[in-house]
Amino acid sequence: MKAETPSFEAHQFVRVRRGDAVRRLIQRDKTPLAVLLMAAVVGTLAGLVGVAFEKSVNWVQNQRIGALAQVADHWYLVWPLAFILSALLAMVGYFLVRRFAPEAGGSGIPEIEGALEELRPVRWWRVLPVKFIGGMGTLGAGMVLGREGPMVQLGGNIGRMVLDIFRMRSPEARHTLLATGAASGLSAAFNAPLAGILFIIEEMRPQFRYNLISIKAVFTGVIMSSIVFRIFNGEAAIIEVGKLSNAPVNTLWLYLVLGMLFGCFGPLFNFLVLRTQDIFQRIHGGNIKKWVLMGGVIGGICGLLGLMQPSAVGGGFNLIPIAAAGNFSVGLLLFIFIARVVTTLICFSSGAPGGIFAPMLALGTLLGTAFGMAAIPLFPAYHLDAGTFAIAGMGALLAASVRAPLTGI
Repeated sequence: MKAETPSFEAHQFVRVRRGDAVRRLIQRDKTPLAVLLMAAVVGTLAGLVGVAFEKSVNWVQNQRIGALAQVADHWYLVWPLAFILSALLAMVGYFLVRRFAPEAGGSGIPEIEGALEELRPVRWWRVLPVKFIGGMGTLGAGMVLGREGPMVQLGGNIGRMVLDIFRMRSPEARHTLLATGAASGLSAAFNAPLAGILFIIEEMRPQFRYNLISIKAVFTGVIMSSIVFRIFNGEAAIIEVGKLSNAPVNTLWLYLVLGMLFGCFGPLFNFLVLRTQDIFQRIHGGNIKKWVLMGGVIGGICGLLGLMQPSAVGGGFNLIPIAAAGNFSVGLLLFIFIARVVTTLICFSSGAPGGIFAPMLALGTLLGTAFGMAAIPLFPAYHLDAGTFAIAGMGALLAASVRAPLTGI
């Protein structure tokens, strides 16, 4: 028996019901237009500040390296100059933070999380210049720090600045624009809008208020931040790892072993960060002179390490594609990994203005690539690619330490 086809009237009835549902959804959406406009402003400003911060740090690094290159043929000049330049740059960052805005030390992400819970004040008028200039000093000195933490704090403070300038007093707007700025800042740091969105939803999930207003505002800000960043820097990814081969199903157990390895290392790394922070606190005891002098010594040592082994210092963005391409032996990868674990712990735990995500991605790349290169001769039939282990290592360490697996992916 032939099935009946729906009549024209039935189609019209379904179309009308769908139209009513869309209209009801639009009417129920009470997102204030002002909040979305302010979110776009926050995202645009965060993108501009992100571009300016990146170019400023690169300029400082190039000036320092250029000065060293001029005396590279004279060892009795280049070594002292490497120490002095990096020490002075680092001391600028430490002094500004300690003297004018202590909350600008470290990555700044805990400050934003505390502000979202209304437990910590946001003093954008002092954090913005101190974090920007202080980060130029510490990152420009070649310390093992990333720019993503500063950009999250800068973005969050930009959100609060816009809120104050336009006198938006509602608690909902205050929370929404702060979260929007933080997400936009991370998006600008990595040129990864999805990472910015997932970071707010996943890493700051206890503080983030899940509602239609805040989610749409975060999306709006992140999109604007990404557009601004790509206007100035193009569409290229911040981290280029080249084309990688697919991982066959029968090799997935190796990635499971790698994940277990990072699952053990991540909590250990977090524990070492906390212990190292306690050690530094006991060393300087809150004394600004000791703290700045200590920072100068750390910066100077990083400057010397940069001459001996450039891959052991810096944020790690330049190291990641080189290591993932398999240009280092397993032994050298492990040596650089251990060296960067030590330098990351010292630089970040000392309270210098700078982030830890980029150094952690570099650590994940180094250990992941070493694991892959060690597995290649052991399992020749698998036709393994060390680069895929590097990518897996980056995501695995971020997931194990920060507990944000989606952001890591």
